Amino acid sequence: MTHWLCVLVQTPAHAALGSLLSYRSESLLAPGTLVRVPLGKRETLGVVWDADGAQATGEVDPGKIRAIAGTLEGIAPLSKSWQQLLTFAAQYYQRSIGEVALAALPPQLRELSPVQVQRRLQRGKTAVGKKNPAASTPTEASGSTAHHQPLPDLSREQARAVDQIQTQAGPFLLFGATGSGKTEVYLHSVQTLLAGDPLSQALVMVPEINLTPQLEARFKARFAPLYGDDAVVSLHSGMTNPQRLKSWLGAHSGRARIVLGTRMAVFASMPQLRLIIVDEEHDPSYKSSEGARYSARDLAVYRGRLEGAKVLLGSATPSLESWHHSRPATQGGRYLRLHMPSRIGAPSGAPIDTLAVSRDATPATAQQTMRTTAATPEGLPLVRRVDMNHQHRNAVFSIPLLQAIKERVARGEQSMVFLNRRGYAPVLQCTDCGWKSECPHCSAFRVFHKIDRTLRCHHCGFTERVPRACPTCGNPDIAPLGRGTERLEEHVAELLADVRRPNTVSDAFPDGEPVRVARIDADTTRLKGELQSQLAAVHAGDVDVLVGTQMIAKGHDFRRITLVAAVNPDGALFSSDFRAPERLFSLLMQAAGRAGRDASLGERSEVWIQTFQPAHPLYAALKRHDYPGFATQQLQEREQACLPPFTAQALVRAEARTQEVAQAFLNTASSAARGEMALWEGWAPVLEQITLYPAVPMSIQRVANIERAQMLVESPSRAALQQFLTAWQAVLHATRQGPEGKGLIRWAIDVDPLAI
Repeated sequence: MTHWLCVLVQTPAHAALGSLLSYRSESLLAPGTLVRVPLGKRETLGVVWDADGAQATGEVDPGKIRAIAGTLEGIAPLSKSWQQLLTFAAQYYQRSIGEVALAALPPQLRELSPVQVQRRLQRGKTAVGKKNPAASTPTEASGSTAHHQPLPDLSREQARAVDQIQTQAGPFLLFGATGSGKTEVYLHSVQTLLAGDPLSQALVMVPEINLTPQLEARFKARFAPLYGDDAVVSLHSGMTNPQRLKSWLGAHSGRARIVLGTRMAVFASMPQLRLIIVDEEHDPSYKSSEGARYSARDLAVYRGRLEGAKVLLGSATPSLESWHHSRPATQGGRYLRLHMPSRIGAPSGAPIDTLAVSRDATPATAQQTMRTTAATPEGLPLVRRVDMNHQHRNAVFSIPLLQAIKERVARGEQSMVFLNRRGYAPVLQCTDCGWKSECPHCSAFRVFHKIDRTLRCHHCGFTERVPRACPTCGNPDIAPLGRGTERLEEHVAELLADVRRPNTVSDAFPDGEPVRVARIDADTTRLKGELQSQLAAVHAGDVDVLVGTQMIAKGHDFRRITLVAAVNPDGALFSSDFRAPERLFSLLMQAAGRAGRDASLGERSEVWIQTFQPAHPLYAALKRHDYPGFATQQLQEREQACLPPFTAQALVRAEARTQEVAQAFLNTASSAARGEMALWEGWAPVLEQITLYPAVPMSIQRVANIERAQMLVESPSRAALQQFLTAWQAVLHATRQGPEGKGLIRWAIDVDPLAI
């Protein structure tokens, strides 16, 4: 008997086809079944979709509908909730569902034939059986041992947070100071979940790949003895394709009880998902910057509601959107805010009954709670602001800061110097004719990297050797302008050249060893395993001064660092991007959190901010460690300016060979929206809520010889914005096919953009 199936495939962008195509099969396959299907002259991976046959597109002649090529047997169908998640993501972020769904599956799964998949599954079963024959099923691996495993003692604040998570429905925003023990709350919550339900699974997300290994080590140390080595798996783009497929299959089958991953892990197939944790939820890395530009944090909240799983967002500096959503329910809040203001080992900074803002708290009660917890918590480092207007004009380090670093070296403690710009200098210039190291393919400068004497464009990757003389006038005296971490590392070593570490038993250095300076950024950690080895050296005390970018500013537990210095943070204070102050405050507060994490050293830990704007309210709030005060002020400004989270936004970006073509495409589509769509029945009320701004060049308007323009779409109603964008897609496609689309390369919609 022949059955007709709707199969989801990733169709080419230029094809006039939808993502759902009709195929025939000799057997009836359940929705979610993975199949191989012919598409043109090739075979591709498809997913049998739960859709009406009328929704499928493609060949309408039944005699010409092609048969599926094979079924990936041994892999259970993807769940209905997974299909709903992908459908929502595609609709909300204005992408084709085939593109989103197929991209969410492991790359190797999209390449293997049914026979190859069978071999891979058989090898996996054999390997699991050899390693732990007793743990062949999740139920057997979750025996009574887990229930008797003692849980570590929690602080009063941690216990309060865990109790709220166990007894309330959530979603939760865990607002905990750096070093307050948020990770232990995660571990405790996961362990309680797995011990109570022998089939349950937990998803733990981190923003960056370099934070995955240390978190994986802690989770494996806690859970591998209870559930086996295969119970904890990672899922991120830094893994090889076979590794990603193995982890995905472990999660899909239920063998993996805990999945640790970056933003892509939000789409992992986990049929028994009961808890989702998003660590450092404020981090912009959770927002995809290519393809379907989804927010993994927001999708995690949606997935939790879809699957009945609890969702825990954690951060010392929550995003303003999450902070706004965690206000009391009487004011429209949707999250339950949990507070952990004190560091582990320090006296609790607030009474236990003020550590959570109830959903039903009155505005007065909520404000009293905020005043109590906004006070500087015990154990956090002292923040010092240095007015660089009073320092030498070309000084990189102020005299007091340099002396403070020397004192740390003398005591055997560590210092961290933070500058969020890699390379030796951002620009190389000629002082005679004004030539600068511009990239010939981008509207940006190439960065000077002294270590290999190259000029590199950090946007398109174009690299050249540093010229011996100015290419324009021949002047041999071309000089670096500004500084990056490479130059900062060199400068720190020069300033501390006469300083010695505490005297050790060493024939080579009888008066003490020279100060050891290390740098961690994207350039020093390119090789596999390099980051881990450098972090190990810091943890072992082999480094006195650590210089780096934001890679070292968040998530790391450096026990010996007692001084953190930000040497040039002013650049973001007056940015045109309204989110720049939020990002700067978050980054500085996260960097400050690396100091004094050992309670015995916490009393003398310090954060130094070198600034030309010492009276700026952002630095005043940072000095008090007052995120609630900073967030309140920022939200007031955004509400007055009608900016997110008080309005909904989307960006339409266009790329073309010329800036004129890119802008003309966007402006024509905008005019068509105002003209054609205004004539559609019932659309006048929707269009009244939509603001279409003129097209403008992007901040870096040319990358790899491609001109880029953008148009902002704004609405006070998220529903109205979604309705408009969905209908506008047809107008954009029609404009692309018209004369205004000639020379256009591509266009894309970015819903809830983080950078404008």
